[in-house]
Amino acid sequence: MEKPNCPKCENPKVVKSGFSGGRQRYKCKKCNYHFSVNKIGKSIDKYYVVKALQLYIEGISYREIERILGVSHVSVMNWVKQYKIKAPENLDYRPTYKVFNHKELVNFMSEKANLTDTGMLVTELGDKFMVIKWERFKN
Repeated sequence: MEKPNCPKCENPKVVKSGFSGGRQRYKCKKCNYHFSVNKIGKSIDKYYVVKALQLYIEGISYREIERILGVSHVSVMNWVKQYKIKAPENLDYRPTYKVFNHKELVNFMSEKANLTDTGMLVTELGDKFMVIKWERFKN
């Protein structure tokens, strides 16, 4: 079996350093970092990461994203921090969103009143569709 590179410094010179929890441990010869491979962990589908970041950029709050996608708001905060995403600041408009199935979306789009005087984005959300509209704050 091929030895992995050190995840901290990417040095290929590593030596075996025992077992931990039934997994092989390694030690980096350069930075003395101990690590193991084949970590068993929960991973979230990249689809949800991308959707969460899109919704954040559109101005939807962490808690709302949590309710929409069913992903922890802490995870969304970590992704925003990890990918260095900045939400645009625009105090004149606020996003509102609605989730529709295909038939409801067709009915919504067929009404002219829903399409005038607003910015709108339609995005796929699993087997449903989300419509994000920007409306001006009422003073």
